[in-house]
Amino acid sequence: MRILLDTCALIWLVNGGSELSLTAKATIQQAETVWVSAVSAWEMGIKHARGKLVLDGGLESWIERALRQHHLREMPLDIRSALRASRLPAIHADSADRLLIASALEHGLTLLTPDPAISRYPGISLLW
Repeated sequence: MRILLDTCALIWLVNGGSELSLTAKATIQQAETVWVSAVSAWEMGIKHARGKLVLDGGLESWIERALRQHHLREMPLDIRSALRASRLPAIHADSADRLLIASALEHGLTLLTPDPAISRYPGISLLW
């Protein structure tokens, strides 16, 4: 299975995983590939700049360490996913989540997220 981590799932994984569901933990361990979107870095950067997210060592080193220690793959935001996000039904108002949803759909990935609203998007494969 190939999965894309929601931003909160990434943060929880790196912080020890206690907030992750048992299914989420098992899926991460067994996945063929675990992707992290550039969108999550952007979202975390905004929260970090506003003082709503404290990261040990700063954002850049935190992300680099997370990728390396958890064997995560970086997924850049591509034009097809950005365009698809703009065409999604107006179910979710969060721009970062819409970009993650579109990326998962565009690349055939399962999105690992605790957000129940995302399940209302047609064709999305979710796990939590």
